Amino acid sequence: MTRFPHPTTTGRRRIRHAAHHWRREAVELAAVFTAVAAADLAANLMAHGPGGPALLTVSAVLLLSVAGFHTWWARRHGHSPPPADPPGDTGTALPGADETGLPAATDTGLPAAAAHDEAAAAHDEPDAVREVLGGTTLWRLRTTVRDTPGSLARLCGALAHRHVDILTLQTHPLSDGTVDEFLIRVPAAVPAQEITRAVGAAGGRETWLERADAHDLVDTPTRVLTLATRTALDAAELPLALRQLLGRCTIRSLPAEAGKVPPSEGELTPFSLRLRDPSGGTVVVERPYLPFTPTEFARARALVELDSRLGPRMPRRREVLTLPEGNEITVRRAGPGDLAAARAMHDRCSSTTLNRRYHGPVGDAERYLAHLLSPRHGRTLAVETASGRLVALGHLLWDGDETEVALLVEDEWQGRGIGAELLRRLVALAREGGAGAVYAVTKAANTPMVAAMRGLGLALDFQVEDGTLVITATLRSRDASVPVLPGEHAAREH
Repeated sequence: MTRFPHPTTTGRRRIRHAAHHWRREAVELAAVFTAVAAADLAANLMAHGPGGPALLTVSAVLLLSVAGFHTWWARRHGHSPPPADPPGDTGTALPGADETGLPAATDTGLPAAAAHDEAAAAHDEPDAVREVLGGTTLWRLRTTVRDTPGSLARLCGALAHRHVDILTLQTHPLSDGTVDEFLIRVPAAVPAQEITRAVGAAGGRETWLERADAHDLVDTPTRVLTLATRTALDAAELPLALRQLLGRCTIRSLPAEAGKVPPSEGELTPFSLRLRDPSGGTVVVERPYLPFTPTEFARARALVELDSRLGPRMPRRREVLTLPEGNEITVRRAGPGDLAAARAMHDRCSSTTLNRRYHGPVGDAERYLAHLLSPRHGRTLAVETASGRLVALGHLLWDGDETEVALLVEDEWQGRGIGAELLRRLVALAREGGAGAVYAVTKAANTPMVAAMRGLGLALDFQVEDGTLVITATLRSRDASVPVLPGEHAAREH
């Protein structure tokens, strides 16, 4: 890649270059006048003095000494041209270089200063790095070192020796050392095992290495502020924000039980966090493969406290869609405030519909619906008619580190594409939240649900056990835009 010098930098270089020539010319002119004066003085002394021959000899020695000193000074400070390469030596010239060893400006169409900068950059870059340009991988590296002067320097030196580029660095002080967390760019030719061995040789212990992606390039303050903003706008974002903040982890929301609610400041253990849930109960975050640091605990607690102070909240986005037969429906987010309407829809559904949804009789529907509508456990989409009657619910549930989708459509409104539309939107929300797959648990005879899952166009895995069918859809990395209903004529937002 050709680098063009910044205009300001080039201008300063030209000014320094001009000043340098002016000073050299002044010095040379002064030297000429001094030499003329010295020659005139020497001629007078030799012509009229008794020691003329001796003075002539001293003058010759002095001139030779000055000439030798000038030659040494010029070579030391770069005022003389570089010596010619010995015959047969072609290893110092770059391809396309002129007699100075720099790329000729006429070959690239660049100014001479730009060509000089390009050659200098190419010369300074290690050969091993140049060989793997365009073939690097991003890694997240975490290791613990002793809290002593020079420990971080040794670690960085070990990485630099293998041409590893450190993009970001965070330090987490502990009582028995310091946890250093890096985002590094590693040449593709360097295996992960070599990085781990190098870190261990430099004094690192409990080293953890995981592949990263472009999202990790966002600096930590920006990422935390973005997660806080999303949490402030939607209470259902808290579990997702915690997962994106802490990496691969399992998040569970436990109901309030006597003696098991953590203190207001929370509890930190090496592989779990326990935080008081603003809606009651406990938020438990577990990460068995990597210990939590006090800094991570403080960030997670700050997000939970923000959620607690803001109280219940939910985006008010509503979309009006037109069904193929011409009826209008409204799709919106649902929450605890829709419990009464959801209970009324339950009462209108047949036992067959409820059995397909819940795989058996529903004992305490109101308590079960309260759990489903809680933003702490996932997201729920509701479908209303033009008269405002709730006729369908779609749930996206955070099940530890997995994601479940579930649908319930009132009998009268089945067979119109409403369930398929809700499912597509739930999958889009799951992909937006970073889920790699979603699954649905239903009866093997529930053909409408199977057809809706097939209609996603995703890779499906079917597991049947005792009449229960688990369908898992793998989410591909593609545009998460929400498709519209077949035959839809209008869609507008309120």
